[in-house]
Amino acid sequence: MSRWLPMGLCALLAGVVLVGCDANPALERFGGPTMGSGYSISYVRRAGEPDRRTVRSDVEAILDEVDQQMSGWRSDSDIERFNALPANRCQVMPSAVLELIRLGEHLSRETGGAFDLTVQPLMNLWGFGPQSRGEQVPTDRQRALTLERTGYRHLRIDGAQLCKDAAVEVDLSSVAAGYTVDRIGARLEALGIQDYLVQVTGELRARGHKPDGSPWRVALEEPRDDRQAVEKVLALDGCGVSTSGDYRHYFEREGRRYSHTLNALTGAPVEHDLASVTVVHPSTLMADGLSTLLLILGPELGWNYAQQHQIAAFFVIRADKRFIMRSNPAFDHHCAVQAQ
Repeated sequence: MSRWLPMGLCALLAGVVLVGCDANPALERFGGPTMGSGYSISYVRRAGEPDRRTVRSDVEAILDEVDQQMSGWRSDSDIERFNALPANRCQVMPSAVLELIRLGEHLSRETGGAFDLTVQPLMNLWGFGPQSRGEQVPTDRQRALTLERTGYRHLRIDGAQLCKDAAVEVDLSSVAAGYTVDRIGARLEALGIQDYLVQVTGELRARGHKPDGSPWRVALEEPRDDRQAVEKVLALDGCGVSTSGDYRHYFEREGRRYSHTLNALTGAPVEHDLASVTVVHPSTLMADGLSTLLLILGPELGWNYAQQHQIAAFFVIRADKRFIMRSNPAFDHHCAVQAQ
């Protein structure tokens, strides 16, 4: 999750900074709160294209729909009504939710179950979820009992229904924002808007250029707790970017750091030196899911996975009191290029 700042400022967003705020009147901007964080839209308006009020109305309709379908923080959302069902029950679900469930199953199989959308009971147990009772380090027994209520194999899609054979609970937060960004981008294009930058809770998608012909630029934030610092500036066109890291949501107990990124196989926060991963992909949805997947796998397994699957990835690894930055050829030569 990222922090939202008023639209008059360049916003620092979950590892990504929007670079190059300008006051060109041809550049329209608006934003607001969503998903416990915020969203922002920048686009170039040309003659005959919809005004900002129309665009904003369409964007916020998408945000409201996603919230109603996928939010883990409201009891009446489609996914939370499903989560409240006991074992061996089914519920008709929106096609968008089923799309994300299918993607989650794919990513789970790719990681042997380390990535899993059914981690909500574990998130609650550790104090990071919507029904948590505060941050805590659970006992081994608590963790074992909660693991019995997790596992993507307990989910099944039957036509328009989502079914479960155990009392699992689904958390879509690792993919919902990326999906939403792609939905908004598709809607902007349907309205005839060809040059835009969309951000939802830190996940971004850019297409085209700013009014002066320069590219949309974003800056990757160094994963520090004490201050904000930029480590790399990118120019984006026709792709999405997502950063997952352990430096925003964590707690410490007895000198140990516990991140909100959980490995569903162990039922515990990941314990490795990978501080953050940025993924660039034509699909923001895939960038969102893959950045989480790589963060869970860690600096070695994650790197090997990105190389094997030609995923454009940028790793920031902790080494004593400094960071090591590592990007693969797919990242260096993808649609994200270093801006001068």
